[in-house]
Amino acid sequence: MKCWCRISIFRFVLLAAVTLVLVACGQSQTTSSPAGNPWTLVWSDEFGGSNGSAPDSSKWNLETGGDGWGNHELEYYTSRLQNAQIQNGSLVITALKEPYTGTDGVTRNYTSARMKTAGKFEQQYGRFEARIKIPYGQGMWPAFWMLGNDIGTVGWPTCGEIDIMENIGKEPAIVHGTIHGPGYSGGAGIGSSFSLASGRFADDYHLYAVEWEPNVIRFYVDSNLYATRTPAELPQGTKWVYDPPFFMILNLAVGGDWPGAPDNATVFPQTMLVDYVRVYKKSVSR
Repeated sequence: MKCWCRISIFRFVLLAAVTLVLVACGQSQTTSSPAGNPWTLVWSDEFGGSNGSAPDSSKWNLETGGDGWGNHELEYYTSRLQNAQIQNGSLVITALKEPYTGTDGVTRNYTSARMKTAGKFEQQYGRFEARIKIPYGQGMWPAFWMLGNDIGTVGWPTCGEIDIMENIGKEPAIVHGTIHGPGYSGGAGIGSSFSLASGRFADDYHLYAVEWEPNVIRFYVDSNLYATRTPAELPQGTKWVYDPPFFMILNLAVGGDWPGAPDNATVFPQTMLVDYVRVYKKSVSR
């Protein structure tokens, strides 16, 4: 760890105080990332709506359906308040164990929510972060991730996917950060994991982030940089597809090929709490 002189400490405290004032006034803020690079806030959802209200529809689309979402997931994603609502300054995504039949005639034994910013907010490059308290239990699969906004024309995985945070319930102290693209998707995605020294991620909120710039994506948990992806790591003959704008997704899956199904020890309801989501752009160099 780097030792700071007294002047550096003073500057850090002053920057923190200024940032708090700007946030309180609802103005754009500048932050120092764990890597020490300055970023300017350009978009956020602080989930400050009234208790029991729906997520802000000007920022999020609630996706619905129970077709397994390409992973043989067991839930039906709904747009109901029972599965996604604001409570005490956080977004609460709730997975319930209940029989549910959608308008498409599909019946599932679990419900949950999946939200995306597609068509409402998409950005090329930047720092994307969310402060999240994930659930705990076999078969649970919380995620904060991104897809290229050209998915409708080029399809997946050519559009690219950046998984900022994924956890599977049987690994309570481990989260994963992964990129997927053509020739390195699914189980062949290029990823790394981060493990807590003690306890579970479900015990508290943690900050999950990526810093995405041309030809580099850096993954963070709290202040820890734990993985850096560059084109040099791609399989021979494959393409780096992380240059178009991307949109964000928050979801809580139940079951699926990776986590497996819930077992008798999995307690429902399960909740994923999101304190905020913030997106920054690189500040102009001084």
